[in-house]
Amino acid sequence: MSFNEQLARTKASFKAALPEEAQAKILLHVKEQQESGIVYGLREGDQAPNFSLANPLGEPITLYDELAKGPVVLVFYRGSWCPFCNVQIRAYQRMLPDLQQLGSQLIAISPQSQDNSLTQMEKEQLTFPVLSDPNGDVAHRYNLLFELPAYLQDVFKHKLGRDLALINQCDRWVLPVPATFLIDRGGVVRRHYVNPDYMNRMEPQEILDHLKRL
Repeated sequence: MSFNEQLARTKASFKAALPEEAQAKILLHVKEQQESGIVYGLREGDQAPNFSLANPLGEPITLYDELAKGPVVLVFYRGSWCPFCNVQIRAYQRMLPDLQQLGSQLIAISPQSQDNSLTQMEKEQLTFPVLSDPNGDVAHRYNLLFELPAYLQDVFKHKLGRDLALINQCDRWVLPVPATFLIDRGGVVRRHYVNPDYMNRMEPQEILDHLKRL
């Protein structure tokens, strides 16, 4: 099954399990973001901001230290509670050997707590860094952070059973717009995929194709 087929199947399952009222509010928020006029994320040619974030063991990972080893594929995702994020993370884990053969590496960032990131790494047997950005500071620097409006907080907490303040161990209800950046060794963004529609993600093969041209 292709990556996009997996996303389509996940979308069908998610909608089938979700009450219509909750679906309508979630899709309303996606539409509001798409029509807001806000340009989310960095663009090709932008300098990627440096950062240091802790991995699930509490060890700091610094972007520019990793770039000294080769290009980085930097992924911002919502958390292990998001089925679309899980499809993406599993697919990217499968492509990791091909990515490494090209001299590149993968780093993923979410606002979830270190404990939740560790649980995800163990469950999915992930072998790339999964970093915690609980307050969204790095997501903000990459122009991805947004605060969930009250009506969406209510859906998450009371319809989906997902208390993001608890999951992220943060007193703010914030998430990043899902995004993937291909960053060269000089810290320059060479390719980006940023989409407020969280049900769509950058295909693994597209990442590999672009890395071959770096």
